[in-house]
Amino acid sequence: MKKTLCVLLAICVIAALFGACGSSAAAGVKVIPIALTEEEYAFGVDKNQPELLEQANAYIAQIIEDGTLDAICNKYFGDAELTPIVSAALDESKDQLVVATNAAFEPFEYLLGENYYGIDLEIAQGFAAYLGKELVIMNMDFDAVCLSVSQGKCDIAMAGLTVKEDRKEFVDFTTAYYQASQTVITLQSDTTFDACKTAADVEAILSACDKNTKIGVQLGTTAQYYIEGDTDWGFDGFPVTCTGYKSGALAVQDMLNGNINYVVIDQDPANYIAMSVNGN
Repeated sequence: MKKTLCVLLAICVIAALFGACGSSAAAGVKVIPIALTEEEYAFGVDKNQPELLEQANAYIAQIIEDGTLDAICNKYFGDAELTPIVSAALDESKDQLVVATNAAFEPFEYLLGENYYGIDLEIAQGFAAYLGKELVIMNMDFDAVCLSVSQGKCDIAMAGLTVKEDRKEFVDFTTAYYQASQTVITLQSDTTFDACKTAADVEAILSACDKNTKIGVQLGTTAQYYIEGDTDWGFDGFPVTCTGYKSGALAVQDMLNGNINYVVIDQDPANYIAMSVNGN
């Protein structure tokens, strides 16, 4: 199969969000291929379960060494056929691994109908098997995933989660398993960033903007901290209007509708969204 059926379905799900956009959607979007940040993804573990942290780190080391992690990533960035990740029903009488996620962040975690897919959730499935436990997936808003773990409602957060100091108040991070960065999505017709070669070039343009420039981000993510400014990260922020959404796809829809100027989001999800909007 030249294109994975599940990936095509994921693209269709995102593309459906843009169906009412008319000619703006037809114009398409583009990803500015410049990394604005350097980040590490890791999993957030319940502070009251130090043994689970040790087990998670051992599992991450194992799948990096034996090539399993690369194989999982290649499935989502290539043409391999995907199978859904099944969540058991929460049952306190059973030995379960309860994972907090935000299934609106392709290709790391997403829903097609009632079925889960994504790099993180494939890792979660393997980790549950490694522990000899049933996998339970709890889908929630992104800014709730670490809180749910800290409250003992879930064992581990697996949600394209960037290691960040303030999140360490809620969870213990595993070793990193993925390198990520933020990037800008614009309309195809927008030439603002076309001459940019470096992150400094992009940031110079953003710094020259004012509150009339509206930038969409997914709430609670690094993109929000990057645009608004965050001392823990060393982000100065920009003098623009930052508008939050529950997903990057919704932010891009609003850009296509003419309500915001740009979207900032992690690079791989940005590429997935652009592919869906442009019909690739």
